[in-house]
Amino acid sequence: MISIQSLEKEALQQLHFPQAIPSFGLSQFIFLAKINKIIISNICNTIYPINPNITETEITVEPLNNLKHTREMHGTTNANIRNMIIGVTEGFTKGLEIVGVGYRFNVKGNTLSVQDGKSHLDNLEVPEGITVEQISNTEIKLSGIDKCALGKFAAEIRSLRAPEPYKGKGI
Repeated sequence: MISIQSLEKEALQQLHFPQAIPSFGLSQFIFLAKINKIIISNICNTIYPINPNITETEITVEPLNNLKHTREMHGTTNANIRNMIIGVTEGFTKGLEIVGVGYRFNVKGNTLSVQDGKSHLDNLEVPEGITVEQISNTEIKLSGIDKCALGKFAAEIRSLRAPEPYKGKGI
């Protein structure tokens, strides 16, 4: 007898590719969609016992044992692969706004300069795979295909001057 929970889990294990991906082939997708420079099959086989079955239209992730850590990593692997699919097809964006008198962003090439009330400019090198678009002097938009790297860079920018609780000045 099959329970409803097992059917829900089975549905969560299948990740379908959008129509745009099979048109240029799965090998190019795997090449483009990397997490920390590790391809899907390598990340599943070397770190924890999870077996990905990759076809032209979907990826099915199967745990090889029933240990607690393997079950935890099964969900994490599903989320990572889903983020890779979304990143390659749609991309991820984050917006940052700086609030304060004289506070501003300046983008020049691959360098982001932040003037945030200190006696010096904070210059940040933009990581590879992330693009920074300056909307105005006080707003920027970060975009890229890797959700983890994008969030890490946004957090690094925000850590320069976190918003203070009373007036809200900061990034």
